[in-house]
Amino acid sequence: MANLAIQLTLLLAVLACLASCHASGTDTAATPGPMTTEHGHMSSVVEAACGQCQFDLPGTGCDLAVRIDGQAYFVDGTGIDEHGDAHAADGFCNAVRRARVTGEVVDGRFAARSFELLPSHGE
Repeated sequence: MANLAIQLTLLLAVLACLASCHASGTDTAATPGPMTTEHGHMSSVVEAACGQCQFDLPGTGCDLAVRIDGQAYFVDGTGIDEHGDAHAADGFCNAVRRARVTGEVVDGRFAARSFELLPSHGE
């Protein structure tokens, strides 16, 4: 009988926690995208392109940027020319590509610890 009481108590505690998470909007199952964190740094597949040509960021020239949750950020830690010809048909100035990144947003810029350009659909 004591074992049943413990099981019921645990079940009620789990249900209360689930109800609390749902009510506060912190239900992580509903979070879109493969966003994870590693030691305080974001790790995810994001959109990458020229900030000025594709994401309408301010400035002259062509600078690498990523778009995370609909917000574009210039990238520090790697440059637009380190990932091929930016002005090629599938280059950052002419196409939005996908990249696997690790880093964090610092002062409105994305500080990349790693940046791996993923193959475009034609590759």
